[in-house]
Amino acid sequence: MISDVSFHIGNFSQELRLLLAMLEMEEGSELTFEQWELLQEIDWHAFIELARHHRVFPTIHLKLQELKTPHIPLFVSGMFQRDYYRNTLQMLALSGEMEQLSSRFADKDIRALFLKGPVIAADLYGDVSLRTSCDLDLLVPMGQLETTEELLISLGYEKDDYISSVLNDWKWRHHHLTFHHPSKGIKVEVHWRLNPAPSKEPSFDELWSRKRKSSLISRPIYYLGREDLFLFLVSHGARHGWSRLRWLLDIKKLMNQRVDWPRLTHLLKKHHYHNIGGQALFLAARLLAAPLKEEMRPLLASRKAEWLAEDTLFYIQRMVNLHTPPLPKDVERYHRQYLFALMSKRQKLQYMASFLYPFPEDARTLPLPKRLHFLYFPLRPLLWAWRKTRRLPV
Repeated sequence: MISDVSFHIGNFSQELRLLLAMLEMEEGSELTFEQWELLQEIDWHAFIELARHHRVFPTIHLKLQELKTPHIPLFVSGMFQRDYYRNTLQMLALSGEMEQLSSRFADKDIRALFLKGPVIAADLYGDVSLRTSCDLDLLVPMGQLETTEELLISLGYEKDDYISSVLNDWKWRHHHLTFHHPSKGIKVEVHWRLNPAPSKEPSFDELWSRKRKSSLISRPIYYLGREDLFLFLVSHGARHGWSRLRWLLDIKKLMNQRVDWPRLTHLLKKHHYHNIGGQALFLAARLLAAPLKEEMRPLLASRKAEWLAEDTLFYIQRMVNLHTPPLPKDVERYHRQYLFALMSKRQKLQYMASFLYPFPEDARTLPLPKRLHFLYFPLRPLLWAWRKTRRLPV
Protein backbone atom coordinates (compact mmCIF):
# COMPACT_ATOMS: atom_id res chain seq x y z
CA MET A 1 0.00 0.00 0.00
CA ILE A 2 1.27 3.49 -0.86
CA SER A 3 0.58 6.18 1.74
CA ASP A 4 3.04 9.04 1.07
CA VAL A 5 0.68 11.20 -1.01
CA SER A 6 0.31 14.82 0.04
CA PHE A 7 -0.09 18.34 -1.28
CA HIS A 8 -1.32 21.64 0.09
CA ILE A 9 -5.06 22.00 0.74
CA GLY A 10 -4.87 24.32 3.73
CA ASN A 11 -6.75 27.12 1.98
CA PHE A 12 -9.92 25.08 1.46
CA SER A 13 -13.05 26.46 3.08
CA GLN A 14 -14.70 24.67 6.00
CA GLU A 15 -17.58 23.75 3.71
CA LEU A 16 -15.26 22.17 1.17
CA ARG A 17 -13.37 20.27 3.86
CA LEU A 18 -16.63 18.89 5.23
CA LEU A 19 -17.76 17.92 1.73
CA LEU A 20 -14.50 16.06 1.14
CA ALA A 21 -14.77 14.38 4.55
CA MET A 22 -18.21 13.04 3.66
CA LEU A 23 -17.02 11.83 0.26
CA GLU A 24 -14.13 10.04 2.01
CA MET A 25 -16.48 8.08 4.25
CA GLU A 26 -17.07 4.45 3.46
CA GLU A 27 -20.48 2.94 4.19
CA GLY A 28 -21.02 2.57 7.93
CA SER A 29 -18.01 4.73 8.93
CA GLU A 30 -18.24 7.80 11.16
CA LEU A 31 -16.82 11.31 11.11
CA THR A 32 -13.72 12.08 13.18
CA PHE A 33 -13.75 14.54 16.09
CA GLU A 34 -12.27 17.26 13.86
CA GLN A 35 -14.93 16.63 11.23
CA TRP A 36 -17.69 16.79 13.85
CA GLU A 37 -16.36 20.24 14.82
CA LEU A 38 -16.61 21.31 11.18
CA LEU A 39 -20.19 20.11 11.12
CA GLN A 40 -21.17 22.48 13.92
CA GLU A 41 -19.57 25.60 12.40
CA ILE A 42 -20.68 25.21 8.80
CA ASP A 43 -22.44 27.69 6.52
CA TRP A 44 -25.13 25.29 5.31
CA HIS A 45 -26.25 27.45 2.39
CA ALA A 46 -22.66 27.51 1.08
CA PHE A 47 -22.38 23.77 1.68
CA ILE A 48 -25.53 23.06 -0.37
CA GLU A 49 -24.26 25.28 -3.19
CA LEU A 50 -20.92 23.46 -3.12
CA ALA A 51 -22.52 20.00 -3.27
CA ARG A 52 -24.67 21.09 -6.20
CA HIS A 53 -21.72 22.64 -8.04
CA HIS A 54 -19.68 19.44 -7.70
CA ARG A 55 -22.71 17.28 -8.62
CA VAL A 56 -22.22 15.05 -5.58
CA PHE A 57 -25.48 15.82 -3.75
CA PRO A 58 -26.87 12.26 -4.17
CA THR A 59 -23.88 10.85 -2.28
CA ILE A 60 -24.06 13.60 0.35
CA HIS A 61 -27.78 12.93 0.81
CA LEU A 62 -26.94 9.29 1.55
CA LYS A 63 -24.20 10.28 4.02
CA LEU A 64 -26.47 12.71 5.86
CA GLN A 65 -29.05 9.96 6.25
CA GLU A 66 -26.40 7.67 7.75
CA LEU A 67 -25.15 10.28 10.23
CA LYS A 68 -28.57 10.99 11.80
CA THR A 69 -27.32 13.89 13.91
CA PRO A 70 -29.27 16.87 15.31
CA HIS A 71 -26.43 19.15 14.17
CA ILE A 72 -27.81 19.01 10.61
CA PRO A 73 -30.75 21.46 10.21
CA LEU A 74 -33.98 20.05 8.83
CA PHE A 75 -33.96 22.42 5.86
CA VAL A 76 -30.60 20.98 4.79
CA SER A 77 -31.84 17.39 4.87
CA GLY A 78 -35.01 18.48 3.07
CA MET A 79 -33.06 20.28 0.34
CA PHE A 80 -30.84 17.27 -0.33
CA GLN A 81 -33.88 14.97 -0.27
CA ARG A 82 -35.57 17.10 -2.94
CA ASP A 83 -32.45 17.26 -5.12
CA TYR A 84 -31.99 13.50 -4.79
CA TYR A 85 -35.62 12.87 -5.81
CA ARG A 86 -35.35 15.14 -8.86
CA ASN A 87 -32.10 13.50 -9.91
CA THR A 88 -33.65 10.03 -9.59
CA LEU A 89 -36.44 11.05 -11.96
CA GLN A 90 -33.88 12.52 -14.36
CA MET A 91 -31.78 9.36 -14.35
CA LEU A 92 -34.82 7.16 -14.87
CA ALA A 93 -35.85 9.30 -17.85
CA LEU A 94 -32.34 9.03 -19.29
CA SER A 95 -32.37 5.26 -18.72
CA GLY A 96 -35.63 4.95 -20.66
CA GLU A 97 -34.28 7.07 -23.50
CA MET A 98 -31.04 5.10 -23.55
CA GLU A 99 -33.03 1.88 -23.93
CA GLN A 100 -35.03 3.29 -26.85
CA LEU A 101 -31.94 4.65 -28.60
CA SER A 102 -30.08 1.39 -28.15
CA SER A 103 -32.95 -0.48 -29.78
CA ARG A 104 -33.06 1.90 -32.74
CA PHE A 105 -29.29 1.76 -33.15
CA ALA A 106 -29.48 -2.04 -33.27
CA ASP A 107 -32.18 -1.84 -35.97
CA LYS A 108 -29.81 0.30 -38.08
CA ASP A 109 -26.73 -1.81 -37.28
CA ILE A 110 -25.08 1.19 -35.64
CA ARG A 111 -22.33 0.22 -33.23
CA ALA A 112 -22.72 2.54 -30.23
CA LEU A 113 -20.78 2.65 -26.97
CA PHE A 114 -22.42 4.62 -24.16
CA LEU A 115 -19.73 6.65 -22.43
CA LYS A 116 -21.46 8.11 -19.37
CA GLY A 117 -24.96 8.52 -17.97
CA PRO A 118 -27.05 5.78 -16.29
CA VAL A 119 -24.91 2.91 -17.55
CA ILE A 120 -21.85 4.32 -15.75
CA ALA A 121 -23.90 5.15 -12.65
CA ALA A 122 -25.06 1.54 -12.43
CA ASP A 123 -21.55 0.17 -12.99
CA LEU A 124 -19.66 2.43 -10.57
CA TYR A 125 -22.27 3.16 -7.90
CA GLY A 126 -24.60 0.19 -8.19
CA ASP A 127 -27.59 2.54 -8.33
CA VAL A 128 -28.48 5.05 -11.06
CA SER A 129 -29.86 7.47 -8.45
CA LEU A 130 -26.43 7.96 -6.84
CA ARG A 131 -24.81 9.74 -9.79
CA THR A 132 -25.97 12.84 -11.63
CA SER A 133 -26.09 13.21 -15.39
CA CYS A 134 -27.70 15.82 -17.59
CA ASP A 135 -27.31 14.05 -20.94
CA LEU A 136 -26.40 10.88 -22.79
CA ASP A 137 -22.94 10.52 -24.32
CA LEU A 138 -22.24 7.84 -26.88
CA LEU A 139 -19.44 6.95 -29.26
CA VAL A 140 -19.97 5.73 -32.82
CA PRO A 141 -17.53 5.01 -35.67
CA MET A 142 -16.85 7.98 -37.93
CA GLY A 143 -18.30 6.01 -40.83
CA GLN A 144 -21.67 5.76 -39.04
CA LEU A 145 -21.83 9.34 -37.83
CA GLU A 146 -24.08 10.52 -40.65
CA THR A 147 -26.47 7.57 -40.18
CA THR A 148 -26.62 8.30 -36.45
CA GLU A 149 -27.41 11.96 -37.10
CA GLU A 150 -30.20 11.07 -39.51
CA LEU A 151 -31.67 8.61 -37.02
CA LEU A 152 -31.69 11.10 -34.15
CA ILE A 153 -33.33 13.77 -36.32
CA SER A 154 -36.00 11.24 -37.37
CA LEU A 155 -36.69 10.67 -33.65
CA GLY A 156 -37.36 14.37 -33.06
CA TYR A 157 -33.90 15.51 -32.01
CA GLU A 158 -32.57 18.85 -33.24
CA LYS A 159 -28.90 19.31 -34.05
CA ASP A 160 -26.97 22.13 -32.39
CA ASP A 161 -24.94 23.53 -35.28
CA TYR A 162 -22.27 25.20 -33.16
CA ILE A 163 -19.31 23.79 -35.11
CA SER A 164 -17.78 25.96 -37.83
CA SER A 165 -15.31 24.21 -40.09
CA VAL A 166 -13.06 24.70 -43.06
CA LEU A 167 -11.22 21.95 -44.95
CA ASN A 168 -12.90 19.34 -42.70
CA ASP A 169 -10.93 20.41 -39.63
CA TRP A 170 -13.96 19.49 -37.48
CA LYS A 171 -13.00 15.83 -37.72
CA TRP A 172 -9.97 16.36 -35.45
CA ARG A 173 -10.42 19.76 -33.79
CA HIS A 174 -13.76 18.63 -32.29
CA HIS A 175 -14.96 15.32 -30.95
CA HIS A 176 -18.76 15.35 -30.65
CA LEU A 177 -22.04 16.71 -31.99
CA THR A 178 -24.89 17.81 -29.72
CA PHE A 179 -28.59 17.04 -30.22
CA HIS A 180 -31.55 18.27 -28.14
CA HIS A 181 -35.04 16.80 -27.97
CA PRO A 182 -37.36 19.82 -27.45
CA SER A 183 -40.30 17.93 -25.95
CA LYS A 184 -38.38 15.38 -23.87
CA GLY A 185 -35.82 17.90 -22.67
CA ILE A 186 -33.00 15.40 -23.27
CA LYS A 187 -29.57 16.15 -24.72
CA VAL A 188 -27.50 13.56 -26.57
CA GLU A 189 -23.82 14.04 -27.43
CA VAL A 190 -22.62 11.84 -30.27
CA HIS A 191 -18.85 11.33 -30.19
CA TRP A 192 -16.64 10.13 -32.99
CA ARG A 193 -13.57 10.58 -30.76
CA LEU A 194 -13.13 10.34 -27.00
CA ASN A 195 -11.28 13.66 -26.85
CA PRO A 196 -10.54 16.65 -29.08
CA ALA A 197 -7.12 17.15 -30.65
CA PRO A 198 -4.31 16.86 -29.88
CA SER A 199 -4.99 13.42 -28.49
CA LYS A 200 -3.90 9.88 -29.21
CA GLU A 201 -6.47 7.26 -28.32
CA PRO A 202 -7.58 3.72 -29.13
CA SER A 203 -9.50 3.24 -32.37
CA PHE A 204 -13.21 2.54 -32.24
CA ASP A 205 -12.61 -1.06 -33.29
CA GLU A 206 -10.21 -1.54 -30.36
CA LEU A 207 -12.72 -0.08 -27.93
CA TRP A 208 -15.52 -2.17 -29.41
CA SER A 209 -13.47 -5.36 -29.05
CA ARG A 210 -13.09 -4.66 -25.30
CA LYS A 211 -16.67 -3.49 -24.72
CA ARG A 212 -18.87 -4.61 -21.83
CA LYS A 213 -22.60 -5.32 -21.85
CA SER A 214 -24.66 -3.56 -19.20
CA SER A 215 -27.27 -5.43 -17.19
CA LEU A 216 -29.11 -2.20 -16.37
CA ILE A 217 -31.97 -2.97 -18.77
CA SER A 218 -33.15 -5.98 -20.74
CA ARG A 219 -31.91 -4.72 -24.12
CA PRO A 220 -28.19 -4.87 -24.93
CA ILE A 221 -26.41 -1.69 -23.84
CA TYR A 222 -22.70 -1.59 -24.59
CA TYR A 223 -20.13 0.54 -22.82
CA LEU A 224 -16.37 0.80 -22.43
CA GLY A 225 -14.17 -1.88 -20.95
CA ARG A 226 -12.88 -1.10 -17.47
CA GLU A 227 -9.40 0.06 -18.51
CA ASP A 228 -10.78 2.04 -21.47
CA LEU A 229 -13.32 3.66 -19.14
CA PHE A 230 -10.51 4.72 -16.81
CA LEU A 231 -8.65 6.27 -19.76
CA PHE A 232 -11.77 8.14 -20.86
CA LEU A 233 -12.76 9.35 -17.39
CA VAL A 234 -9.28 10.63 -16.48
CA SER A 235 -8.80 12.36 -19.84
CA HIS A 236 -12.22 14.01 -19.54
CA GLY A 237 -11.75 15.01 -15.89
CA ALA A 238 -8.24 16.33 -16.47
CA ARG A 239 -9.32 18.38 -19.47
CA HIS A 240 -11.86 20.12 -17.21
CA GLY A 241 -9.39 20.62 -14.37
CA TRP A 242 -11.31 18.17 -12.16
CA SER A 243 -13.46 21.22 -11.43
CA ARG A 244 -16.32 18.93 -10.38
CA LEU A 245 -15.59 16.39 -7.65
CA ARG A 246 -18.12 13.99 -9.17
CA TRP A 247 -15.56 13.08 -11.82
CA LEU A 248 -13.01 12.33 -9.11
CA LEU A 249 -15.57 10.28 -7.16
CA ASP A 250 -16.06 8.22 -10.35
CA ILE A 251 -12.33 7.49 -10.33
CA LYS A 252 -12.42 6.43 -6.67
CA LYS A 253 -15.28 4.04 -7.41
CA LEU A 254 -13.41 2.64 -10.42
CA MET A 255 -10.22 2.21 -8.38
CA ASN A 256 -12.19 -0.07 -6.05
CA GLN A 257 -13.08 -2.38 -8.93
CA ARG A 258 -10.97 -5.17 -10.40
CA VAL A 259 -8.77 -3.12 -12.72
CA ASP A 260 -5.91 -4.78 -14.60
CA TRP A 261 -3.34 -2.17 -13.54
CA PRO A 262 -0.38 -3.41 -15.64
CA ARG A 263 -2.60 -3.48 -18.71
CA LEU A 264 -4.02 -0.05 -17.86
CA THR A 265 -0.55 1.41 -17.30
CA HIS A 266 0.53 0.15 -20.74
CA LEU A 267 -2.64 1.59 -22.31
CA LEU A 268 -2.13 5.02 -20.72
CA LYS A 269 1.54 5.19 -21.68
CA LYS A 270 0.80 4.11 -25.25
CA HIS A 271 -1.65 6.98 -25.66
CA HIS A 272 0.32 9.61 -23.67
CA TYR A 273 -2.08 9.67 -20.71
CA HIS A 274 0.14 8.17 -17.99
CA ASN A 275 0.78 11.54 -16.30
CA ILE A 276 -2.95 12.28 -16.35
CA GLY A 277 -3.66 8.84 -14.93
CA GLY A 278 -1.20 9.56 -12.12
CA GLN A 279 -2.79 12.96 -11.56
CA ALA A 280 -6.19 11.32 -11.03
CA LEU A 281 -4.76 8.78 -8.58
CA PHE A 282 -2.99 11.48 -6.57
CA LEU A 283 -6.17 13.54 -6.33
CA ALA A 284 -8.43 10.60 -5.47
CA ALA A 285 -6.04 9.50 -2.73
CA ARG A 286 -5.44 12.94 -1.22
CA LEU A 287 -8.92 14.43 -1.49
CA LEU A 288 -11.17 11.35 -1.23
CA ALA A 289 -8.96 8.90 0.69
CA ALA A 290 -8.98 6.37 -2.14
CA PRO A 291 -6.52 3.55 -1.29
CA LEU A 292 -3.41 3.29 -3.45
CA LYS A 293 -1.95 -0.11 -4.30
CA GLU A 294 1.53 -1.17 -5.28
CA GLU A 295 0.23 -1.99 -8.77
CA MET A 296 -0.47 1.72 -9.26
CA ARG A 297 3.08 2.82 -8.45
CA PRO A 298 4.25 3.15 -12.10
CA LEU A 299 1.56 5.81 -12.64
CA LEU A 300 2.59 7.65 -9.46
CA ALA A 301 6.32 7.68 -10.21
CA SER A 302 6.19 10.84 -12.33
CA ARG A 303 6.70 14.19 -10.62
CA LYS A 304 4.66 15.76 -13.41
CA ALA A 305 1.61 13.78 -12.32
CA GLU A 306 1.94 15.24 -8.81
CA TRP A 307 2.43 18.77 -10.16
CA LEU A 308 -0.63 18.42 -12.36
CA ALA A 309 -2.62 17.31 -9.32
CA GLU A 310 -1.52 20.47 -7.47
CA ASP A 311 -2.55 22.58 -10.47
CA THR A 312 -6.18 21.44 -10.21
CA LEU A 313 -6.58 22.89 -6.70
CA PHE A 314 -7.05 26.26 -8.43
CA TYR A 315 -10.37 25.03 -9.86
CA ILE A 316 -11.55 23.13 -6.80
CA GLN A 317 -10.78 25.85 -4.26
CA ARG A 318 -12.45 28.60 -6.33
CA MET A 319 -15.48 26.53 -7.39
CA VAL A 320 -14.70 27.29 -11.04
CA ASN A 321 -17.45 26.52 -13.55
CA LEU A 322 -15.90 25.97 -16.97
CA HIS A 323 -19.30 25.24 -18.56
CA THR A 324 -20.69 28.80 -18.40
CA PRO A 325 -18.68 31.13 -20.66
CA PRO A 326 -17.46 33.79 -20.76
CA LEU A 327 -14.93 32.82 -18.11
CA PRO A 328 -13.25 35.44 -15.91
CA LYS A 329 -10.00 36.56 -17.54
CA ASP A 330 -7.78 35.09 -14.83
CA VAL A 331 -9.55 31.72 -15.06
CA GLU A 332 -9.39 31.72 -18.86
CA ARG A 333 -5.66 32.49 -18.80
CA TYR A 334 -4.95 29.86 -16.13
CA HIS A 335 -7.00 27.20 -17.93
CA ARG A 336 -5.20 27.83 -21.22
CA GLN A 337 -1.82 27.35 -19.51
CA TYR A 338 -3.08 24.31 -17.60
CA LEU A 339 -4.32 22.57 -20.78
CA PHE A 340 -0.93 23.11 -22.39
CA ALA A 341 0.81 21.68 -19.32
CA LEU A 342 -1.33 18.52 -19.58
CA MET A 343 0.10 17.68 -23.00
CA SER A 344 3.03 15.41 -23.66
CA LYS A 345 5.93 16.81 -25.71
CA ARG A 346 4.53 15.18 -28.83
CA GLN A 347 1.07 16.62 -28.20
CA LYS A 348 2.52 20.09 -27.67
CA LEU A 349 4.24 19.88 -31.07
CA GLN A 350 1.00 18.73 -32.69
CA TYR A 351 -0.92 21.52 -30.97
CA MET A 352 1.49 24.22 -32.18
CA ALA A 353 1.55 22.75 -35.69
CA SER A 354 -2.28 22.86 -35.76
CA PHE A 355 -2.12 26.67 -35.85
CA LEU A 356 -0.69 26.39 -39.36
CA TYR A 357 -3.88 24.66 -40.49
CA PRO A 358 -6.64 27.06 -41.63
CA PHE A 359 -9.31 28.04 -39.09
CA PRO A 360 -12.96 28.91 -39.80
CA GLU A 361 -12.05 32.51 -38.89
CA ASP A 362 -9.86 32.61 -42.01
CA ALA A 363 -12.84 31.76 -44.20
CA ARG A 364 -14.93 34.44 -42.50
CA THR A 365 -12.17 37.01 -42.92
CA LEU A 366 -11.71 36.28 -46.62
CA PRO A 367 -14.55 34.20 -48.11
CA LEU A 368 -13.35 32.09 -51.03
CA PRO A 369 -15.10 29.51 -53.22
CA LYS A 370 -14.74 26.01 -51.81
CA ARG A 371 -12.52 24.95 -54.69
CA LEU A 372 -10.01 27.62 -53.62
CA HIS A 373 -9.99 26.79 -49.90
CA PHE A 374 -6.49 25.31 -50.26
CA LEU A 375 -5.27 28.91 -50.58
CA TYR A 376 -5.99 29.45 -46.88
CA PHE A 377 -2.78 27.55 -46.08
CA PRO A 378 -0.41 30.20 -47.55
CA LEU A 379 -2.81 33.02 -46.64
CA ARG A 380 -3.26 32.05 -43.01
CA PRO A 381 -0.32 34.09 -41.55
CA LEU A 382 -1.54 37.22 -43.37
CA LEU A 383 -5.17 36.74 -42.30
CA TRP A 384 -4.09 36.07 -38.70
CA ALA A 385 -1.97 39.25 -38.65
CA TRP A 386 -4.83 41.29 -40.14
CA ARG A 387 -7.24 40.14 -37.42
CA LYS A 388 -4.62 40.73 -34.75
CA THR A 389 -4.05 44.34 -35.76
CA ARG A 390 -7.81 44.98 -35.63
CA ARG A 391 -8.22 43.11 -32.33
CA LEU A 392 -10.56 40.54 -33.85
CA PRO A 393 -10.68 36.88 -32.75
CA VAL A 394 -7.58 35.22 -34.19
